[in-house]
Amino acid sequence: MCEIDEMVPTVSRRFLPTVATAFDDPRVTLLFQDASAFMDRPENHGRFDVIIVDSSDPIGPASVLFQRPFYENMARALREGGIVCSQGECMWLHGDLIREVMDDVRPAFTTVEYAFTAIPTYPSGQIGFLLCGKGRAGAARYAGRPAVLQPGGARRRVRAPGVLPPEAGGSEAAGEVILCERHPLVTVSSYILESLSELFKTGAISC
Repeated sequence: MCEIDEMVPTVSRRFLPTVATAFDDPRVTLLFQDASAFMDRPENHGRFDVIIVDSSDPIGPASVLFQRPFYENMARALREGGIVCSQGECMWLHGDLIREVMDDVRPAFTTVEYAFTAIPTYPSGQIGFLLCGKGRAGAARYAGRPAVLQPGGARRRVRAPGVLPPEAGGSEAAGEVILCERHPLVTVSSYILESLSELFKTGAISC
C-alpha cells in the first residue's frame, strides 16, 4: 500500500480501529510515498495483477492521479491480464470529467469502463470507479456468478445494459445488478470482486 500521508494510517488506527485492521496484516507492505512517483519506477513494470487507487478528488496535488501519465505508468506496472480500479468521481456531478479521463487514458489499456456504487454519505449518494483492463476485454463485466449476495429477501439477477448512463458518456458494457425485495438496488463490479477473491485464495497476490 502506497500512502502519501503517514498520518492517515496513524489516525485510522486510533479512531477507526475496526476498519484499519488490515494495516497489521503480515502480507501488507506500507509505503509512505507519492503514488505517482512510485508507479513510475522501472522496477514496478509488470509487477502487479491488480492496482486499486482510492484517491482524493482531482484538486491540487491529487490532480495528477487523474491524468494520462499516471494511468500509462499503471498500465506498464500491470502484468498481462491485470486490472486497475481507480476512484472515478460521481457520474451525476462530474460527467464531463469522467468522459475526459476515460477518453484520455483509453489508449493505454485494452478496455476502459465505468462502474458505480451507492454511498449515502457522498455527494449525490454515489461514487464511481474507472475499471481498466490490460490484455483482456471487459474489466467490469459479469464474471459468471454473483460476487455479492444481499442478506435476506428474494434474489434475482439481471444483466444491466450499461453501468454508466448514455447521458454521462456510457457505453453498452455489461454489468451485474442484484435486485432484492427488501433491499435497494445494488450494482457491483463482479469481475473485480471475483478476481481479487480468487487471487488471494490461490496466493497469487498479497497486499
